[in-house]
Amino acid sequence: MFKRVGAVALSAGLLFTAGGPPDWAGPPDWAGQPGGPGNGNGNGNGNQKVENIIYMIPDGFNADYATNYRMYKGEDAVWDEHMKGMFTTYSADSSITDSAAAGTAMATGNKTNNGVIGLDPEGNELETILEASQDEGMASGLVATSTITHATPASFAAHVDDRNNETAIAPQLLANEVDVLLGGGKNNFLPESEAGNQESDNLIEQAEEQNYEFVETRDALLDSEIDIEDGEKLLGLFADDALAPEMHRADTEEPSLAEMTESAIGNLEGNEDGFFLMVEGSQIDWAGHDNDAAWAMQDTAAFEAAVEEAIAFAEEDGETLVVVGGDHETGGMTVGTGENPDMNINPSVLKNVTATGDHMASELNEDRSNVNEVMERYTDFELSEAEVQTIQEADDAAMAINTIISDRALIGWTSTNHTGVDIPVYAYGPEADEFSGYLDNTDLPKIMAEALGVELGE
Repeated sequence: MFKRVGAVALSAGLLFTAGGPPDWAGPPDWAGQPGGPGNGNGNGNGNQKVENIIYMIPDGFNADYATNYRMYKGEDAVWDEHMKGMFTTYSADSSITDSAAAGTAMATGNKTNNGVIGLDPEGNELETILEASQDEGMASGLVATSTITHATPASFAAHVDDRNNETAIAPQLLANEVDVLLGGGKNNFLPESEAGNQESDNLIEQAEEQNYEFVETRDALLDSEIDIEDGEKLLGLFADDALAPEMHRADTEEPSLAEMTESAIGNLEGNEDGFFLMVEGSQIDWAGHDNDAAWAMQDTAAFEAAVEEAIAFAEEDGETLVVVGGDHETGGMTVGTGENPDMNINPSVLKNVTATGDHMASELNEDRSNVNEVMERYTDFELSEAEVQTIQEADDAAMAINTIISDRALIGWTSTNHTGVDIPVYAYGPEADEFSGYLDNTDLPKIMAEALGVELGE
C-alpha cells in the first residue's frame, strides 16, 4: 500500500515529457531478467533469504572514477570483486539524468522528469522501495553527506514536483516515519525565527514528539542507541547545510560517512523484520561538478570505508544484500588527459592535497599574490610561473587550481555537469547475481523488491 505522504501538485510545465529519450537509450527486453546474457554465477550465495538491504549510492561515480580510485589507492577497492553489471540512467525527458529523476528511478522502478522526486511525469505518486519495505514491517534508514533533504535521499521517502523544495521534503521524511535519518540540513527542520528555512514549524521538536532521539555532533551519534522494537527513532543533523567535504571533516564535530553507516546499521538491525538502508556518498558528485580530482578521490575513499562497514555486517549476518551503484556520472572524468606521451596516470599525487579547490581559492588575497603560499600550504606541488599566472588571471580561481591539480594526476574532465554514460553495479550477499548483465536504473529496486519478497508499486 502507499505510505502516508501526499504529493505536492505539479505545475503544468512539469506534467508531460518533451519527446523523451531516443529509442536506443532503453535497455533490451532481457535486461534485468535472471536468464539474460551475463547473468552467470558469482558471490550471490544461491537462493538464501534476504532479510536486509543496504543500498549504497556514490553520487556521480562511474567506471572512470573506479579506475582512477583504484590507482589512487594502489590496490583494488572493496567493491571491485563484487562487480556484476552495468545500467543505463536516462530520465523520462532527457538522455542525461539529474539526481532527482535518477533517485526516483532507483527508488521506485519508474522513470520521471529531471527535477521531480517520487512522482511520475503525470504527477502521480510512486511508491518507493523504502516505503514498500516499511509496509512489510521492516525498519528504514537514510544516510547522506549532503542535506538529508537533498535529491537522492529524498527520492526514497518524499514526493514533490521540485527537488529544490527541501522545506517540503523535510516534513515528509518525518511523516513517512523513517527510523534513522543522518546527514546535514538542520536549517530545513527549523523555523525562520531560529534562522531556519521553515516558515513557522520546528520539525526537530516535532520529531522529538514522534519519539526521535535528536543528535547533532559526532560524539552524540556515537553515544546514541535506540530501541527500534520499542518505536524509538534517530534523527542526526550535523550541519546547518551539507556536511563538510571529507578532507575538511576533521576540523568539525561531524561524523564520517562510515560512522553514520555503522550507527544506522547498529540501530536498524534490532528490528526483527529486517531493515532497508540507503547510504549516499553525496559529495563525489559535487567534486565532479568542480572538476576537483583530489576531492573526488578522497570522498570516494570515505565512501569505500562506509561500504566496508556494510559488507562486514553482511558477511557476519548472512542475510543482508549490499548493492552499490552511482546514480549518474559527473564531470566526464577520464583516465588520462592531454597528449600524455607516456600513456600513464598518477592519481596517487592527490593524497597530499589537503583542501578543495574552492577552499584554496578562498584563501587567495585580493591581488592573488599569495598563490604559491596557498598551494604550498595545501599541496606538495611546486608551481611553474605559467601555472601561477594562470591562477592569478583566471575568472574562476578554484577551477584553475583544480585543473592544475588534475593535470598533475593526469586525470581529465570533459564537463562540469552530468554525463549520460552507463554506470557499474556491484552487489554482495544473497541474490547478488540477479544484478548481473545489462540493466536500467529502474531494474535495481525491482530486483531488490523481488529479493525481499515485497510488492513494489502496489
